[in-house]
Amino acid sequence: MTLLMFDTSAPPWRQAMAASITAPDDLSQTLPVDVQGLTRVAQAYPMRITPHFLALIREHDGPIGKQVIPHPDELSGQSLLPDPLCEESQSPVPGLIHRYPHHALFQVENQCAVYCRHCLRKRKVGGMKAVSTDLIEQGIEYIKARPEIREVVLSGGDPLVMEDSRLMLILEKLRAINHVKTLRIHTRVPGALPQRITQDLAKSLASLHPLYMNIQFNHPLEITSESEEACRILADRGIPLGCQTVLLKGVNDDGKVLRQLLEELLRIRVRPYYLHQLDRVRGAAHFHVPISQGVAFMQGLRGRIPGTAIPNYVVDLPGGGGKAPLPESIVGHEGNTVLIRNFEGKVFRYEKGD
Repeated sequence: MTLLMFDTSAPPWRQAMAASITAPDDLSQTLPVDVQGLTRVAQAYPMRITPHFLALIREHDGPIGKQVIPHPDELSGQSLLPDPLCEESQSPVPGLIHRYPHHALFQVENQCAVYCRHCLRKRKVGGMKAVSTDLIEQGIEYIKARPEIREVVLSGGDPLVMEDSRLMLILEKLRAINHVKTLRIHTRVPGALPQRITQDLAKSLASLHPLYMNIQFNHPLEITSESEEACRILADRGIPLGCQTVLLKGVNDDGKVLRQLLEELLRIRVRPYYLHQLDRVRGAAHFHVPISQGVAFMQGLRGRIPGTAIPNYVVDLPGGGGKAPLPESIVGHEGNTVLIRNFEGKVFRYEKGD
């Protein structure tokens, strides 16, 4: 069993991170789990469950637990690639993905508040080695040298598990680059570690406008009074909030659940941005929902909820083709694959896995 040690003088969010469940043996003290089976999975793909998420799991079980509790199915489907989107080959410097001409995704942190079992970057997140200052500087210098880059997205891992001073230093350096017009942060923190969102953090982020934030919420049960307050603090500082939901079997593959989630997001001032088709990544195949079912969900939403609550249904194309809207980008079918045209006019294959 892991001994939990943390500094009681640390900020509440740091205490919550330190008190998170990171081993199946610890989880077994709260929930009836197969410690031996889960340990094999956690050795391959790290786990972390914050006290906030653990409380939700204990109260509601199902859809929350499936997202963060290791499952033996993660060790199946080994034929799938660990990096299906070819992020590594599209990284001119380590940790910076330059897939679109105008846009760069900057992986500045490899830790997360919770480790999603459906994560695209299961191959690399959760490592104990921090992203070095040298690698951060390499990424900034690359962006400086390319005036075509107008937007930089901070991702990871999760940028919001960084200390304020380190996060702000990176953002300030990016804001000082004249050709970078907008900054964006991708995070799951407001829903998974809501005490991280403080007035001081929100004030600091607001000083760098235009700055946007996309949050991952996958089920309406994740919208609690605490996560709503975190979003309120950010929205009140003028930070536009979006949501990138992943369509997940056994979690939100239900029209009523999706409708409730999208309407709740709009209520707490988080604009539904994307509904993501699951990335066909090794270790996450058990979450797959067929594209045809996703299209049917979207058709069922139109006319039944406000237009502002309807996200774009997209797939990030295997092979590094970028995001494509569904179903309009589908150009054909061949056996068990869907043929999808990307923004450059190239055709990519997505395995149906029905």
